Amino acid sequence: MFKIKKINVIWLGKAGLPLAAHIAKKWIDVIWVDIDEKRCGMINDWKNPIPEENWLDELIQKFGWKELYATTDWDQTKQWNVFIVIVPLFITKNNLPDYSIVDTVTKNIWKYLKKWDLVVYETTFPPTTTENRLKNILEEVSWMKEWEDFYLAYSPERIMTGVSLDRLENFPKVIWWVSKISGDIGYQVYSKFIPHLFKVADAKTAEFIKVIEWIYRDVNIALANELFKIAETLWIDFYQAREYANHKYCHIHLPSTGVGGHCIPVYPHFLIKLMEAKNKEDYRVLMQTARDINEDMINYWAEKIILKALKVNKPLKEIEILVKWITYRPWVKELYHSRNYALAKLLKQKWLKVKVYDEMFSKEEIENLGFEYGESWDIEFDCFRLELS
Repeated sequence: MFKIKKINVIWLGKAGLPLAAHIAKKWIDVIWVDIDEKRCGMINDWKNPIPEENWLDELIQKFGWKELYATTDWDQTKQWNVFIVIVPLFITKNNLPDYSIVDTVTKNIWKYLKKWDLVVYETTFPPTTTENRLKNILEEVSWMKEWEDFYLAYSPERIMTGVSLDRLENFPKVIWWVSKISGDIGYQVYSKFIPHLFKVADAKTAEFIKVIEWIYRDVNIALANELFKIAETLWIDFYQAREYANHKYCHIHLPSTGVGGHCIPVYPHFLIKLMEAKNKEDYRVLMQTARDINEDMINYWAEKIILKALKVNKPLKEIEILVKWITYRPWVKELYHSRNYALAKLLKQKWLKVKVYDEMFSKEEIENLGFEYGESWDIEFDCFRLELS
């Protein structure tokens, strides 16, 4: 029987903190290790660095400095026997996975990895990453062997900022292991704080499950965007058509400026590049097409806005354009791959007078991004009302 001493959640982020707080709620001691001293200080002062995350304030107030503690000092992990790694995985300019952060953290773990410790990765990876890359790194740097000396499992996070704690409590979660003993240990540990946990066949399956969930959304959003453009061309009211087309077996999404955030625009490239590496380009046509459609939507909207602006009786450079909501998702203060933000920048490059309004940002923050701050009542021209998918 594996006895949990304490759990070490590695990386201070919008996925790591809700997980750590959720674990603490089960009266399990958690230490949260990261390089951000300011955020660690906030948590230890009972302050919530992710205010948009529902119920997180209450958990930090209740468990901070007790079951939940944040630090930048790796040495404080020596007494802990479970490492949960939930660091980000970005892509390069060429859309290849950038493993630099997860590789660095993995190499750091070996300094504190003791015999019979458990390491679990939650980061979303391309299939085969955990077994073919991270297991090898851990074994090479630690001179230990998986299952003989330490245990290794993979359980991809399936949360969403704002409702992460609810999803941890109610959403199905999968777990995979390298060896059977690692699987037994990993399942035993995660069952302590994950109510709906399911074992899957292997690492590739667990990694694949998380990736295809977001590819599904990317493809369906691209479909909505393409259908919207077709409806416009044929002078059809897309929104009325969508209303009556949708039913139990059909759900057409809303059109948008594309897809933003850390997940949907990133994860399709994991399989796209994997198929290209295997010379199976014809297996990734739909995924690549969806990416192209969603990426190009800002050009589509910019063209429509400019054509509309040309009909206004004043010089183009004097027409005020208001872009509302530049975060990639409502009520989440993040600009990563935000398409509304990209659209605002594109319109500004075309010498239009662009103002930006977003409740998540102050006037000073908007101006620091290079835009004039706008309010809805002082804008003379408002081309479109865009609804984000």
